[in-house]
Amino acid sequence: MTAEQLQQLIGAGLSCQHLSVEGDGRHWYATIVSPEFEGKRAIARHQRVYATLGSKLQTDEVHALSMKTYTPAEWAAQSGN
Repeated sequence: MTAEQLQQLIGAGLSCQHLSVEGDGRHWYATIVSPEFEGKRAIARHQRVYATLGSKLQTDEVHALSMKTYTPAEWAAQSGN
């Protein structure tokens, strides 16, 4: 799996205003900004992202995914905009 493929999977299943993925082919780091995160705690946000990956986690195509999840307002505040 490539970073681009992982980014496409997440983007296809989740409306994202910003999405970046980096990694080495097994261990991934993602920054995800989505209005779908409004009113959700971190665990619910992560579960929403995991749902976009389906069996990719179970079959070990995605071994590890670390992520930071933001609402658009949180992202703007964090980015200083």
